[in-house]
Formats: sequence, structure tokens, C-alpha cells
Amino acid sequence: MVQAARSGVQNIAEGSKVSGTSRKSELKLTNVARSSLEELRLDYEDYLRHRGLPLLESGHPALMRFKARKCRTLGDVQAWVSEERAGSVDKHGPAQTSTDTAHSQSVNVGESPCQSLSFSCLAANGALSLLNLICYLLDRQIASQAAAFEKEGGFTERLYRVRTARRRG
Repeated sequence: MVQAARSGVQNIAEGSKVSGTSRKSELKLTNVARSSLEELRLDYEDYLRHRGLPLLESGHPALMRFKARKCRTLGDVQAWVSEERAGSVDKHGPAQTSTDTAHSQSVNVGESPCQSLSFSCLAANGALSLLNLICYLLDRQIASQAAAFEKEGGFTERLYRVRTARRRG
């Protein structure tokens, strides 16, 4: 799981670096990143299945509170899990226990916290929620990169056009 996560991050960064010189390499590396993160997503699903833990639907009240919280750090995710487990959330969203109220937006989810769910169950489902978002965004990026490559070509194609124009001119 660590290797898949690291591969996803590294390939996004590497693809971004080569974007100025090779659209083809950028597209390839973004696809590799997407594949690595899909592998990680499946690993989290396996983790839940092998331990007999539930895979929460995207509209589950706990995940709705997680999404509304817009966690930016690991600490934010840990605080969400702790609040869910402790029952310190009301039906309108996360409790105002943090000094950072930007993450504590009120959202009506209509159900009480998930005290019966384990820490690992909530954390894995939170990670899956984030991975689903990342995979969706990477799919959009790949489609955009493919369209740009098809329309404009890459570095090699641009060089070929310049060389051909010089020979003719």
C-alpha cells in the first residue's frame, strides 16, 4: 500500500516536470499515477473485506461529515475519526471542538455519529473517499492531456513542424 501511494505521488510529480518537453511522457506518467492510486483504492477495499469491516456508501452520514469537513492534514482526519467514535458530533455536522472553524461547517446528515464503527473502519473509508476523489480528478486530467496531445501534438511533433517549415521556406 505504501509503494502504491508513493508511486502515485511520484508519477504525478514526474509527469508535471516533463510536461513542458513531452506531452506524451506527461500523459503516460499521469496514467501510471492513476493506476497506482487505483491499486491503492483496491487495497483499502481488500483491507476492509478481509477484516469484515463495512465499505460505507458515498452518501453515508459519516462520510458526508468527512467530506464537509474538507480535511487538509492527517490531524484533521484523525480528529474526524475521534469525533465520530466519541459521539461528539450532532446531526448538523462536526462538533466545534477545533479552533479552526473553517473545517467545521454545518451540514445536515440526519443521523448520529458512528460510535459502533472502529477507528480503522472509519480511517479506511475516509481514505477511500479521498482516493475516489483523486481518481476522478486524475481521470479528468488524463482526458484533458489526451485532448491537448491529439490537438497540438508533443515536443517531437512541434520540432518536426518547425524543421519542415524551414526546409520548405
